[in-house]
Amino acid sequence: MQQAMTERNNKMHPHKFTLWVAIGSIVMMFAGFTSAYIVKSNQANWQPVQMPAIFYASTALILASSVTMQIALRAFKEREMSRYRTMMAFTLLLGISFIVIQSMGFAELWSTNITFRESIAGSFFYIITGMHALHVLGGVIALLVIFFRVYHRSTRFYSAVPVEVVSTYWHFVDILWLYLFVFFMLVS
Repeated sequence: MQQAMTERNNKMHPHKFTLWVAIGSIVMMFAGFTSAYIVKSNQANWQPVQMPAIFYASTALILASSVTMQIALRAFKEREMSRYRTMMAFTLLLGISFIVIQSMGFAELWSTNITFRESIAGSFFYIITGMHALHVLGGVIALLVIFFRVYHRSTRFYSAVPVEVVSTYWHFVDILWLYLFVFFMLVS
């Protein structure tokens, strides 16, 4: 009986396993995107895109959201629900702000005639950063779901697995943005 309990405790939760498979797929997708960007950038008439300065602010926001997410996870595990709700609210606000600031950066680029039609590099930039923004939006939706679950459950089941899964995903999109941010800074 003891051995069976030990084996069960050593196994990865299926949701966590699925998340890691998804993260691996997403990493491969963005590796393909950035590799294609590098290959295309060696062609004639390539005009690199200068990253809008407002993306520095969005980078600070997503880094701060990772900190608040980690605090929220710790608060959940310690069953400090008031602090958990507060930190999740901050994480949500920072995540939504990231998407808004990114949209402002896209609008800034568009106004300088960096469009899909006028700039091959711009097309790559929009697709790569836009795909990241979609992944952040998915993270914001997941944050909303686990945030509201605390308020709408009649029974209090304190499984940390959903919060851990969302936290891991949120940290992943943060690290992915840092990679993309540095990538575009270096190749521009």
